[in-house]
Amino acid sequence: MAVRIFEPGDDYVLNHCTKYLSRAGLPPAPGDDARNESFRARIAEAWRFPIIGFMRDADADPDLNLVTFVYKTSPGDPRQVQVLGTFSELYRSISLAPVRFEDQDTGYRALSVGIPKAQVHTYKYVVDGRYVLDPINPQRVILGNGRPWSRFFTDGYLQPLVLEPWEIRLLYRLVEQILPFRGKEAENFLKRYYFGLNREQRKTDMPKAFRLDDSVGEVNAIDKFLAREEAHRLADYQLCLRQIDRALRRQNPVLEPADMPAQDFVELYEKMAKSHGSGDNPIPGWNYDEYGNPSFFLYILRRHAVTAAFAHPKYAGNVGAAGWAYLSERYSDPAAGTLFDWRPAIERPIGTSAYYR
Repeated sequence: MAVRIFEPGDDYVLNHCTKYLSRAGLPPAPGDDARNESFRARIAEAWRFPIIGFMRDADADPDLNLVTFVYKTSPGDPRQVQVLGTFSELYRSISLAPVRFEDQDTGYRALSVGIPKAQVHTYKYVVDGRYVLDPINPQRVILGNGRPWSRFFTDGYLQPLVLEPWEIRLLYRLVEQILPFRGKEAENFLKRYYFGLNREQRKTDMPKAFRLDDSVGEVNAIDKFLAREEAHRLADYQLCLRQIDRALRRQNPVLEPADMPAQDFVELYEKMAKSHGSGDNPIPGWNYDEYGNPSFFLYILRRHAVTAAFAHPKYAGNVGAAGWAYLSERYSDPAAGTLFDWRPAIERPIGTSAYYR
C-alpha cells in the first residue's frame, strides 16, 4: 500500500528531540542489547517515539495520525538511514531525511507519514543496509518466525496488545466495580447517548463502543497504557491478576472469577485495601513472596481505571467521549446548564474548539 509522506518541518522534530532525547547521547552499535537498554533508560519518556501526532494541515484527513520516525546519529554521519514497516510495502524502505537547525546537520534523521488511526504496525530501520530495531522505542514484539520487530500503534486502537484474554475478562470485572457506569441510571444514559449520536458519529463511534467488553473502553485503554507509557506496570498486572484469580477461587470455589457476583469483588477489594503485607491482614490465597503489597496494586488499578474512563478518546478509552458526556449530565445545574462543559475545550470533531489546528 502506498503511504503519504508529510513535511511538518525541522522545528517540529527538534522540539520533540530536545525535550525527550537531549540527554541520551548516541545509541550503541546494533546488537548490543545491554547497552541499548542503558541508552533507552537515559531517554525521557522513550515511549513517545515514533511521534504519534495530529495532522498539522488544516485540510488534512482527520482519520490519519502524523507518525514521525526519528533515528539519532551524530552530525555529519554519512550512513543512510531508512525505515521498513507494515504501514507501507514491505519490499520498499523509505529514507529518513537529515534534520537541520540554522542550516547545520543536527545528527537526527526523520520521516513523517500519514497512517490511519486505530492501527498497529511493526517496523525496523535499515542503516547502511543492516536491519536494526528502533534503539529509542521500547515497544517490541516477537513475530511468528521468532524475530523481534519494533512496534507502534495509532490513536484509538481497539485490540489487546499486552494482556491475555483471561486477564482482559478478569480486569473487566475488577474495573466495573470501580467506575460509575454500572448503575441502572448510568447504563440508561450511555444507551441514550450512543443512540443520540448523529448518523456520521454513529457510523464511527457506535461500533467501537459496542464491540468493546466494557462500557466506555476502560479495559482496552488500560491495555494500551501498559503497552506504552505505563509499561513499567505491566509486571504488576501480570503478577497481581494471577494472585486475584487465586484469591477469588479460594473465596468462592463454585464459580469462575469472571462469573462471580459483584459482592465477591467488593469483598476482595476491602481485603486488598487493608493488606499492605503478609503480616498485615493477609488475604487467603495471595502469595506475598510474589507480590507483597495488594493495597498498592489496588491503588494502581484505580488510577488507571479512572484515567482510562475520562482521558481523551485517542487513548482508546472514553469511546465517543461517553465518559465526559456522562459527567456533563451528572454534574448539572438546572438553572445554568451543565457544570462540566467539555466540548469548547476539545478539538473538532469530538468537541467544538477550532484552536488545535
